[in-house]
Amino acid sequence: MRAARSRLSAELRSAEEPTAGQLQRFEQFLAHTYKRKVPLRWEHDEALQDGFRLQVGSDVYDWTLDGRVRQFQDYLRQLEPGENDILPLMRQAVERWEPAPTPEEIGEVLTVDSDIATVGGLAHAQYGEILVFSSGVKGMVQDLRPKELSCILFGDSEEVSAGSMVRRTLKTAGMPVGEAYLGRVVDALGVPVDGKGPIQPEAFRPMEAPAPGILDRQPVNAPMETGLLAIDSMFPIGRGQRELIIGDRQTGKTAVAVDTILNQKGKDVVCIYVAIGQKTSSVAQLTENLARRGAMEYTIIVTAPAGASAALQYIAPYAGCALGEHFMHQGRDVLIVYDDLSKHAIAYRALSLLLERSPGREAYPGDVFYLHSRLLERSAHLSDELGGGSMTALPIVETQAGDVSAYIPTNIISITDGQIFLESDLFFAGQRPAVNVGLSVSRVGGDAQTKAMRSAAGAIRLELAQYREMEVFTQFSSDLDDATKRQLAYGQGLMRLLRQPQYAPFSQHQQVIALTAALAHVMQDVPLAQIDAFRAGLLACAEEEAQDLCRRIDMTGLLSPEDREEIVALARRFLEQFQGRKGQGD
Repeated sequence: MRAARSRLSAELRSAEEPTAGQLQRFEQFLAHTYKRKVPLRWEHDEALQDGFRLQVGSDVYDWTLDGRVRQFQDYLRQLEPGENDILPLMRQAVERWEPAPTPEEIGEVLTVDSDIATVGGLAHAQYGEILVFSSGVKGMVQDLRPKELSCILFGDSEEVSAGSMVRRTLKTAGMPVGEAYLGRVVDALGVPVDGKGPIQPEAFRPMEAPAPGILDRQPVNAPMETGLLAIDSMFPIGRGQRELIIGDRQTGKTAVAVDTILNQKGKDVVCIYVAIGQKTSSVAQLTENLARRGAMEYTIIVTAPAGASAALQYIAPYAGCALGEHFMHQGRDVLIVYDDLSKHAIAYRALSLLLERSPGREAYPGDVFYLHSRLLERSAHLSDELGGGSMTALPIVETQAGDVSAYIPTNIISITDGQIFLESDLFFAGQRPAVNVGLSVSRVGGDAQTKAMRSAAGAIRLELAQYREMEVFTQFSSDLDDATKRQLAYGQGLMRLLRQPQYAPFSQHQQVIALTAALAHVMQDVPLAQIDAFRAGLLACAEEEAQDLCRRIDMTGLLSPEDREEIVALARRFLEQFQGRKGQGD
């Protein structure tokens, strides 16, 4: 485990002051775990009579008696019967063991309604604290009143009944984290649901954590390439950016996110996909597609399906964010996809109405903006002092009939650093990804592009804007001059070039070569129906005849004038071969 914080410090809490020898062992543990000397201070905590609790930043190590017994019980339950003759005796001993009675604050369930339980008697419980019911179901405090509180339930509400006992944990909701989660599918509580066995976490992180401050961040200046020509050329995404993917149902929003995940293969980027309110079959299919293409090795899927409770759908994105922060604070780059925040807002609205909070616009509660802002603000590019890690967020929002002025879309548009707007008409016309060039924007812009991509993309947005304007102007004209026809054909060719099949992201040199050739008008006379074949052939020709050029673009991120001339010359030579083959009926 690597530490990313230069100002990292540790706090040891216990009822009795540790000896010099114990402190020395703690310091050795911290130095070994975090690969550096971590300042350690002791705090008296009368509540911890049976052990100690060590907190390093947001990592908590619980060595109290309760924590050790709980870990030991979990470990025994994970073992298969018959592995060892002594295991049945150990299980029996653990089940019969009872701790010495200690004073605890106990509450009583007053009412249970759907995913909400009203509890009385916990006068000192805090907002966001985790409560444990006598049945083992856990809940989180969401509403505090003078004599009672309300909490959302993370388990089956039928297992909680009025009159049952409730105890405090003195902890806020946390998420187990660690390298072992890579390649796994887990629920919103970190429990694996892929049938591959239990996961041993390295630590726990709070689901709710403050976003990095201004001084803890650095500018977004490194590209997070999607592999999609239409996006990387015109709406580049940087590491640490929050780029919204927005559009109607079935317009390819998830496809854009999945292709971006596939494009991170071999780039040391941890990808997290949070599925909120989706069908379990859809999540299973997506998992299979990622695994088949070797992407699950660096991907974690957090799922709260449509059949899960509103409470689990509510905490799912925060759980995924906590997983991402674990890697980000280790100095690594993270890509997290929230699919989608429309369903997340609906789940929160359901909980808020059950909690009897006043509804506002479209029946959403007044704090629905804060719901998403406190989530997305946690994505950042950390400063070098904190390790330089980053977390890039791709939230997805579904619109109704292309209405981006609805409540939730406008909220999230104002939080993010740009949006990729996918248009239904373009999608059904075969333009996929169906990116609307006029409504899409990246507020980071060229800072998130390599110099090679910036040079190759050139004025493609301006060229397409002129084409769209001319297309609208001439759609009712029957008599067009040759120059106008040529301009329209050039624009149509650019639009056709931006079409890209799913699960086939382009590398940087492939994008640079295709764009350079297209903007040099090499493809001007290639028929529209043959643009895809020409592009594929040109890229294959470049891989074979200009390997040094391809390698140089990928490694340096630069495109010199000589490289540009070489690409154009290569494209023209290939055009002659391509036209010759077509002329011979090949």
